[in-house]
Amino acid sequence: MTEKTRIYLVRHGEVEGHGVRRYNGQNDVSLTARGQAQYGLLKERLAGKNLAAVYSSDLSRCRFGAELVAAAHDLRPTCFEELRELHIGKWEGLTWDEIRSRWPDEWQARLDDLVHYQVEGGESLRQMADRVRPLLAELIEHHRGEEIVIVAHGGVNRVILLDAIGAPLERMFHIEQSFGCLNVIDYWADGYATVQLLNG
Repeated sequence: MTEKTRIYLVRHGEVEGHGVRRYNGQNDVSLTARGQAQYGLLKERLAGKNLAAVYSSDLSRCRFGAELVAAAHDLRPTCFEELRELHIGKWEGLTWDEIRSRWPDEWQARLDDLVHYQVEGGESLRQMADRVRPLLAELIEHHRGEEIVIVAHGGVNRVILLDAIGAPLERMFHIEQSFGCLNVIDYWADGYATVQLLNG
């Protein structure tokens, strides 16, 4: 077997307003009490792991959990803008119903081309993937033979997981990422990746 990097990939905990389908995007929304408790469970689950580092999106809903997990391992998290959720432009903060009502043609255009469509003022899924992938590759290489945590968002995690299983970005919503979920991915030195746990 070749040397590997194990990544514990986490989606942030439950956020305020979670009961309504909404594009939070890069808005810095707050965690609910349940969202904070989900991080507490994650800390317990990772308690026995030999973590080399903890990385996170710089948005507070991710940073909170990264700080909690890192402190339990005498670490400090490093935060990156590259791990932020998809920037959805003028749709940020709006519900799906509001968007469909105000911009029905643009809503359909995005459904028709999920990978390349760019909402005004935002980025496409392809552009998000292009900012996430180089950072991920750097972290994997830097931590060869080690275990690390990455706390990010549903969209970012799906990009990482799709790449790990060799699926195209068009399959974005074929993977579920629940609030507070844990994924485990092993990256081998020969470039092969194995998803050990999905949406746990």
